[in-house]
Amino acid sequence: MDTEQIEHDPADVSTEEETAAPPARRRAAPAVLGRLAVVVVVLAAAVGGVWATSAVTRPDRTETTTEIPDLDNAAAQVAPGSAAPVNATVEGTPAAQTQPQQQPQQHQQSGGGDLLSQWAAKVSDVTGIPARALVAYGNAELEMRAAQPKCRLSWATLAGIGRVESNHGQYGGAVLQANGLPSKAIIGVPLDGSPGIKAIGDSDGGRFDGDPVYDRAVGPMQFLPSTWARYGGGYNPQQIDAAALAAAKYLCVGSRDMASANGWWAGILSYNNSVDYGQKVFGLADAYAKAAQVVKVS
Repeated sequence: MDTEQIEHDPADVSTEEETAAPPARRRAAPAVLGRLAVVVVVLAAAVGGVWATSAVTRPDRTETTTEIPDLDNAAAQVAPGSAAPVNATVEGTPAAQTQPQQQPQQHQQSGGGDLLSQWAAKVSDVTGIPARALVAYGNAELEMRAAQPKCRLSWATLAGIGRVESNHGQYGGAVLQANGLPSKAIIGVPLDGSPGIKAIGDSDGGRFDGDPVYDRAVGPMQFLPSTWARYGGGYNPQQIDAAALAAAKYLCVGSRDMASANGWWAGILSYNNSVDYGQKVFGLADAYAKAAQVVKVS
């Protein structure tokens, strides 16, 4: 979820986001770095077919993540702040060695023939992540490397969050479509003050979450409508390119270094204030990054 003036999932931890902006699902338009290119198809219209996910009781829920759909992945046995996941980049080089282009050019995708799509297809084979989701995660990394190179955010961290939050846009039987939208809207439980859930009144008139009374987390990266208003760039929170980029912007708030142990944990706990959540994302991100190291695209 987000952390505007709110707290994140389990555990009460104040972060830079609280002063800079609320964490939720965020991301705007994509950019292309090096020889990689991708077109982000973002629809501004709200998606219909709103449905609610089942509630999961967790301590100190926050506006960034009010529920954790994925309870299958084991939490990595890593103490917060002690280490960061392998920080592999889309181009396969250590983030510290990559330099963003001065003027990144944007190119249209030509039937999946661009290098980012090729990379996504190959990484999908070794990680099981849908290629369409990987295009979104990879492009968000490239965008942030061009806009905030010191953040050093890896696509793998976004993928770890995406897996826990919505199984990469496939939660509840949804199918991630070619246009980046799930086949049915991903909407969280109402934040109505029920046991274990923070009460948050409606902030969007039901525009994004279909609920005119209480806010609900929306989209594949589970943003609160109020946080999306700040990081989403006016796009549809259900669209995975927009959602991944918004999440990247949220994690990089306050000049955070997402390749460092302290920076990575600060970012993840601002997204969802739960050590268990952070350990799940850590294990997934680390495994994804290591698996993708064998992928070469030229």
